[in-house]
Amino acid sequence: MKTIVIAIGGNSLIKDAQHMGVPDQYAAVVETARHITNLVERGFRVVITHGNGPQVGFILLRSEHSRGLLHEVPLDSIGADTQGAIGYQIQQAIGNEFVKRGLKKSVATVVTQTLVDKNDPAFQKPSKPIGQFYKKEEAEDRMRVEKWTMVEDAGRGWRRVVSSPKPVRIIEAEVIKKLVADGYILIAAGGGGIPVVQDENGNLSGVAAVIDKDLASAVLAKEIAADMLIISTAVERVCLNFGKPDQRALDSMTVAEARRYMAEGHFKPGSMLPKIEACIQFVTDSGHEALITCPEALPAALDGRTGTRLVP
Repeated sequence: MKTIVIAIGGNSLIKDAQHMGVPDQYAAVVETARHITNLVERGFRVVITHGNGPQVGFILLRSEHSRGLLHEVPLDSIGADTQGAIGYQIQQAIGNEFVKRGLKKSVATVVTQTLVDKNDPAFQKPSKPIGQFYKKEEAEDRMRVEKWTMVEDAGRGWRRVVSSPKPVRIIEAEVIKKLVADGYILIAAGGGGIPVVQDENGNLSGVAAVIDKDLASAVLAKEIAADMLIISTAVERVCLNFGKPDQRALDSMTVAEARRYMAEGHFKPGSMLPKIEACIQFVTDSGHEALITCPEALPAALDGRTGTRLVP
């Protein structure tokens, strides 16, 4: 029985700007739950990871509006909050799908911490924009009072930027591995996990940072000895020259080919690039294959009929 880690993208939670409320998010999750249950029915052991970018933004905005009335919520706690809320939606949707199909399976969410290196250079160069846009004078006030790092974002206003350190280790990996071996379907490392650093005594503490969920998924997949990492996204296959007249879809690519395409600039930083980097990391570390496709194409992609495979 093969273990697969499926990293579901934002399109599995929020379809568009008109459907961002909690009921809308749940409706989107129900759709993805059906596709994932198809794989469980086929005998795969499944661990699901997910993003949390917009949801973190919503909580930051609520915090902003309640400024002076309530305490601020630190970023690591926001990560925990979103893991619980999104995990709850995914586990309920999948659990209901199991009931509908008569599958005697249980699904649970593990609130996950991700260890990062406290000396990671990313801490010196915050680069990940989070939260709302501010006017210049508001931004100057936040930088002075809150000690935030803020940048002007393409004429749209000023935004807070935080560090995005590389994930080193998943703290709860052994727990996740054991539960998967016992037959449970797991939701873990939501939003890349809650970033934590370790002191010389081994004690953990949260940090104000955001971890790339695809890179964290690659680390988790390696640590639980998964047979495949699947990045579920908005496109059925990875393309070269995406959006151009000479666009070409790829059935597979080796790690060496993927690195060459990256160097040639085929994959955009905020879009396909981190997904390709995560797949390269998993394939290099584990010797297994990775797969990129959209949720509805998952069964066909696992059969080799579509999707893009990254191979050693």
